Amino acid sequence: MADDGELDLRSLSDEELVEQMHDDLYDGMREEIEDGTRILLERGWSAEKVLNDALVEGMRIVGIDFRDGILFVPEVLLAANAMKGGMEILRPILAASDVAPIGKVVIGTVKGDVHDIGKNLVAMMLEGAGFEVIDIGINNPVENYLKALDEHRPDILGMSALLTTTMPYMKVVIDTLKEKGRRDDFIVLVGGAPLNEAFGQAVGADAYCRDAAMAVEMAKQLIAERRQAPSLRA
Repeated sequence: MADDGELDLRSLSDEELVEQMHDDLYDGMREEIEDGTRILLERGWSAEKVLNDALVEGMRIVGIDFRDGILFVPEVLLAANAMKGGMEILRPILAASDVAPIGKVVIGTVKGDVHDIGKNLVAMMLEGAGFEVIDIGINNPVENYLKALDEHRPDILGMSALLTTTMPYMKVVIDTLKEKGRRDDFIVLVGGAPLNEAFGQAVGADAYCRDAAMAVEMAKQLIAERRQAPSLRA
């Protein structure tokens, strides 16, 4: 400990520093996460190792406690913001070294709906788990989704709705993909407070995700399944 009561991150071993970063991420301490990220890079860690061991593992712990009701949305948003601080340092290095993300996700709230806290949380948690995320925002008509899918060619399309009146628009998007013969090109995940599993099945989604932690689990699982059996399509 330093004299002023603050922990000197540089005095920690690599293993201790990673443990401390998990704690700092949990507590939403962005500046400390940025410092820890820089220190590990200075010590010769690859950007990919810092990402996986310090940030992704830290967010995995956050996700478990969010799922189990120990952490709540404001705390998870703080943790995600801290993670983004580390990601901003790592992203250019990862891009230069051609480290591939787990997968690519286009996510947005559907037409008529301007709610975005849940969507933002899912996007942050996915990024924290090692996905590349393109967030197209709120109030998206089908044309916005199609444009983003054409431009970014993601593995996953995520749609969010908080209003019972906007939920059915998810089916409009999925039906349009079917009409264009493109439904099987993407894993489709849906979520939002009024949704449930039966609704997800009814509109033709691959999965309904009740919260951000589940969205990460489902995204990982469905991408792994698709890559193991590329000839099988949802």
